[in-house]
Amino acid sequence: MRWLTAALLLAALVYLPGLSGSWFFDDYPNIVHNDAVQPRAFGIAELTAAALSSPASDLKRPLASLTFAANHAAGGLDPFGWKLVNLAIHLANGVLVWLLCLALLRAHDRRFRASSRPDLIALLIAAAWLVLPINLTAVLFVVQRMESLANLFVLLGLLGYTRARLRMQYGDGRGMASGVASLVLGSAAGLLAKETAVLLPLYALLVEALLFRFRDAAGKHDRRVTALFVMVLLVPALLGSALLFPWLARESTWAARDFDLVTRLLSEARIVPTYIAWTLLPLPQSLSFYHDHFEISRSLLHPWTTALGVASIFAMIALAWLMRRRRPLVSLGIGLFFACHALTATVIPLELIYEHRNYFASFGLLLALVPLLAEPATRPMRPGHLLLGALIAWWAGTTAFTAHAWGNPLRLAADLSVRAPDSPRAQFAYGLALLQASDYSPDAPLVREAESVLERASAMPGASILPEQTLILTRSLMGRPVEPRWWDRLVAKLQDRAPNSEDIDALGALTRCVRDRRCAFPDGRMDDAFAAAAAHGQPQSKLSSIHSDWAWNVLGDRELGARLAKQAVEAKPADADARIALARIAIVLGQPEVAREQITALERLNLGGRLDRDIAELQRLAGSGTLRRDR
Repeated sequence: MRWLTAALLLAALVYLPGLSGSWFFDDYPNIVHNDAVQPRAFGIAELTAAALSSPASDLKRPLASLTFAANHAAGGLDPFGWKLVNLAIHLANGVLVWLLCLALLRAHDRRFRASSRPDLIALLIAAAWLVLPINLTAVLFVVQRMESLANLFVLLGLLGYTRARLRMQYGDGRGMASGVASLVLGSAAGLLAKETAVLLPLYALLVEALLFRFRDAAGKHDRRVTALFVMVLLVPALLGSALLFPWLARESTWAARDFDLVTRLLSEARIVPTYIAWTLLPLPQSLSFYHDHFEISRSLLHPWTTALGVASIFAMIALAWLMRRRRPLVSLGIGLFFACHALTATVIPLELIYEHRNYFASFGLLLALVPLLAEPATRPMRPGHLLLGALIAWWAGTTAFTAHAWGNPLRLAADLSVRAPDSPRAQFAYGLALLQASDYSPDAPLVREAESVLERASAMPGASILPEQTLILTRSLMGRPVEPRWWDRLVAKLQDRAPNSEDIDALGALTRCVRDRRCAFPDGRMDDAFAAAAAHGQPQSKLSSIHSDWAWNVLGDRELGARLAKQAVEAKPADADARIALARIAIVLGQPEVAREQITALERLNLGGRLDRDIAELQRLAGSGTLRRDR
């Protein structure tokens, strides 16, 4: 136990420099700009609003959001405390990895050749996993508490299932109930933090197939175990597929992406094997966080590494199959790695690459590798021992170096821009960090440097309109002239492709600046931008809402504003904000039936009273028949 404590202390020291850092990337929409996770009171309505406030997922990830609300109550928006909680969760997961390894090794040793020093192997896997560089963003990137918290319950559930099956092997009849509870409760609790927890039964199936073989204490086939996986894995998978595939078939599902279903699968065939290299042999330029410059695979030979990626995946699956009897831990580790990517690297139209998706997958790779390298030797030391020691030292050193960069926002932005020189996002983030460091002083040298970096980011292939938006807003707020070419590039980008989430957020920021009378833009430029963004087919709810805001509050075009507000609701009926906006417009226009329809819909969406105040305000306004022009 003292060596485990030493491993936990080492991990804490490695991450300590990064705790002084700031908010980053998706932290802003999920936390900093999300008033619901910063409640002033803690009644049922406020807690429900906090729980259902995440813009990251339609399932809202309520447990993670509630921990954000608790963090805010304890220390406001000082990110140190939030990152400290993330580190505590990571260390707790490290303990669970150690316990899970001990249980898996016990199951392995009962049926196969006994391991030498299973306690040492479990310790080495846990210690290595705690300091793996690929897991850093799950710790220092605050919003990725969703990932680490979900995996807390996944590890608990898998540990509970493995221990239950071990008890069943020794004739304990209560083990079955414990195993069922571990899978059901672990999946349910983890799902409240992030959807990836739904993979827990799949992980358990691999443990069952490779270590327990669906056998009871007498070595006979245990039908109860088979029935369990039919109920917790096969049936949910079939139901989920029936709901998922019609959605995937819609053109609108892929409208905001640069890939379709086929090119996504081809691209992931290169990405998933690359994750293995990033996990086991990480280099700074690979762990760059920003990967928007990744070349999408258009066919097996474009680029040619796509075929190589497909071949390597089949080779690893074949290796796992061949090793299933001689070295089942190798097979299990490979299986867990691929199973972890069953959601994020297949058909769901997420962004293609993120390191934090390997938080559990990296455990699978270590489970396959470490026992091989840590095997006993007739001599005091063997090459495998030296290699494992060197790897752990490299992993710890790389994580510490990167954590140091995360400890300062400008240092982090500069470091990531060097790691990913071809990434528009990385260069944009560096330019924005320079502006923030300049305190937006017009004469500061950093402002000129920032504009140069943003100009470079703007011209990169695949760049969003964020660089142009930032240049326009910065010059406008400083009272300095805005270059017409920035507007030209912004509109041209929106004409060339369907707007993605970054483009839509950028249009929202420009709209709010004018609406709040902090900016003044040349006539017609924003209208050109909205027209270009809307010309790509299926309307997007958020884009329609922002365009409605512009039409109603800036142009004073009530007819257009109302039509766009209705379009936003039709595109996403469960969006409470869109319904509130449409109800307010309907009240102003004297359309009581439309207003009542929206209020009724909001009442159906009012889980836990989270919309009580909005509904009461709309009812009051509907009763008086008046409303401010600014909705």
